Amino acid sequence: MTYFSALDKFRSVPTTRQGGVLARTHEGEPGLPRGRNGLPPETVRAAQRERLLRSVIAAVAATGFGDVTVADIVRGARVSKAAFYAHFTDKEDCFLAATREGGKLMTERVASAGRHKPARLTAEEALRASIAAFLGFLAAEPAFARAFYIDMPAAGARAVQRLEGAQHSFARMTQAWHERARRDHPSWPAVPYQAYLALAGATAELVRAEVRHDKIRTIPALEDTLVALHLAILAARPWDEGARAAPHGSSESRSNPPGRSPPSSSPVSSG
Repeated sequence: MTYFSALDKFRSVPTTRQGGVLARTHEGEPGLPRGRNGLPPETVRAAQRERLLRSVIAAVAATGFGDVTVADIVRGARVSKAAFYAHFTDKEDCFLAATREGGKLMTERVASAGRHKPARLTAEEALRASIAAFLGFLAAEPAFARAFYIDMPAAGARAVQRLEGAQHSFARMTQAWHERARRDHPSWPAVPYQAYLALAGATAELVRAEVRHDKIRTIPALEDTLVALHLAILAARPWDEGARAAPHGSSESRSNPPGRSPPSSSPVSSG
């Protein structure tokens, strides 16, 4: 369980904030209760950390990692600098902790995407459900998506190492899915680990391009393309023409990909 999921009862900002749940801040609100009628010390510490993790995501998404200061982070969290340094050594330490917690939550959403279905999913349905969960998570958390895909590569060697670890994590998840799927589909080809890693990298680059072009809310429109890409490599399936996206930047690819009706809104709330 992550800080973000365990401390829901301390959330006081409405879920309609455009940055998403992982970027909620408390700027302009009262600080945590203190004194005789305040919260237990361990609860205060946990709530302070949760506030700081959210605030750094919001601050980095707004101005970029290089320009964010500790003062920006504590202002959004409504905690003191002393509280910040009780939890983190510097802004990089705080940012890496926040992206680690957000990354864990994202991975959990992807891994559990098919677990609550009433019937057993086919291999392709499980793949589609996982990809849809991944894209839906990012669309609902635009501040985290920007911080993770745009600012992480520029946040230093440890951040780059963290990104590489995330790539391998998704590659291993895809490998596990493929190995299970091949039991029911023995004609599907065996592929080396590098193929799974390449798919993780291609997925990340497609998402990063959407984020860079401020198209985070339409990221779920990549679903058909990513499903077709995975099946082309892992099931030797001819490319589905209905999933072929128009050239990047065209109005067709942005608003009405072939084979899909125009999205009316993000499939998940902006909270």
